[in-house]
Amino acid sequence: MIIIADGGSTKTNWCLLDQSNKKIYFNTEGYNPYFVDSEYIESSLRKGLPQDLPYDEVIEVNYYGAGVHNKEKAQIVAKAIESVFPKAKVEVGHDLLAAARALLGRNSGFAAILGTGTNSCIYDGHEITYHIDSAAYILGDEGSGAYIGKKLLTDFIRGLMPKDVAEAFFETYKMTPDEIMDAVYSKPLANRFCASFSKFVYDNNVNIGYTRQIVEDAFEDFFANLVSQYPNYKDYTFNCIGSVGYNFRNVLEAKASDYGMKVGKIIRSPIDDLVKFHIERLEEKKSN
Repeated sequence: MIIIADGGSTKTNWCLLDQSNKKIYFNTEGYNPYFVDSEYIESSLRKGLPQDLPYDEVIEVNYYGAGVHNKEKAQIVAKAIESVFPKAKVEVGHDLLAAARALLGRNSGFAAILGTGTNSCIYDGHEITYHIDSAAYILGDEGSGAYIGKKLLTDFIRGLMPKDVAEAFFETYKMTPDEIMDAVYSKPLANRFCASFSKFVYDNNVNIGYTRQIVEDAFEDFFANLVSQYPNYKDYTFNCIGSVGYNFRNVLEAKASDYGMKVGKIIRSPIDDLVKFHIERLEEKKSN
């Protein structure tokens, strides 16, 4: 049995493949090694994974995760997974590679993530060949849920939010500006906290013009500061994975068109296409 996992900063999607390629799906919270350590991840996995999972029968875990930018960060995640699956060979890769493989398979092209955070790359059908760092949620992550949420929270704190939206916002969350500031600067996982408010932007029907402008501005920054900085970016189709890109895909498609890019695939989660990629790779190994 093998496992394929796609881990964002908020949620991880898992799929167990048995010998006949039967798929069993389950979820846990997300694990970004910039914000959590091995002990936290191991504890969360033991609580969050299905109790009847055949742990000793899993021989391989292919985990793709947010924040896995180098060997040190990858090892934080690998150590936790190895503790939970002691008989498995564990491979930890970047969630951007998962996005590229899910969106493009063995074809070359441009791939992006727009979820809690942002990421993007050029992919050659096997590996990532060009990557501009999103600089994470404090310095960058344009277009992400955290970026959209930060703008919403800033407007609320500064009293710049339209009155009707501010009333709906407070009615929904019952949080004062001081409580928001405390959550952002004094508590862990501020990126996830900020990103959670993108749901309010999506659900809002009080003043659609205001919230749509927040999304348009976020995507404009994403294309101006990241996408358009790739050499010959207009030669590629725009392909994207993530809840933010999927939920606001009408705005995203319009912005891609503004920048002269045709739209390819925009999907919420890579797990199904990623599993397909690994099944095909397994079959290739068996035939060789």
